Amino acid sequence: MASWSEFAADEPRLADGIRLLMQQYGPGFGYLATVRADGGPRVHPVSPVITDEGLFCFVVDSPKRRDLERDGRYALHSFPPEESDDEAYVAGRARPVTDPVRVARLARGHRAAPQVDWRLFEFTIEVAMLARRDPGATGGPGEGPGRPAVQVWLDPRAGDAPAGTATVPEARSSRRDRVARSVA
Repeated sequence: MASWSEFAADEPRLADGIRLLMQQYGPGFGYLATVRADGGPRVHPVSPVITDEGLFCFVVDSPKRRDLERDGRYALHSFPPEESDDEAYVAGRARPVTDPVRVARLARGHRAAPQVDWRLFEFTIEVAMLARRDPGATGGPGEGPGRPAVQVWLDPRAGDAPAGTATVPEARSSRRDRVARSVA
């Protein structure tokens, strides 16, 4: 799976669009889906940190942290903007950051409280998606200009897409392949 910086180098416009939606209210804000011990989904609001070196999240001792420590699969979805129905989504695997220098640098830079029991995770990217909708368009789903323009990036180094993820075979052939299409 690709790091955020590898993904951003490969698809800078897509990465910028995702970053803008994740950070639209200042600090990052989104919904993190993790896998519970029984295999079911769990969803949590989080504040992702996106830097040039990666996509991170400081996670306090909680069910979501235990989910990530046990099974690193995740999906992260942007919080809905007030003025549109645009959305951003990334999925892959989370792994704890163990380099103390890197942890300290990111904690200082993003004001992670040292007295709080948190752990820093880096999120790798296997799937990235950005959907833009024309805010003034009329018509229902699949009816003309109201349909979203969707960009999808799938890491070609990854095997099969995560369970529950729609695949676009053409996008697997190279990192440069990106699917931009309207969906119904």
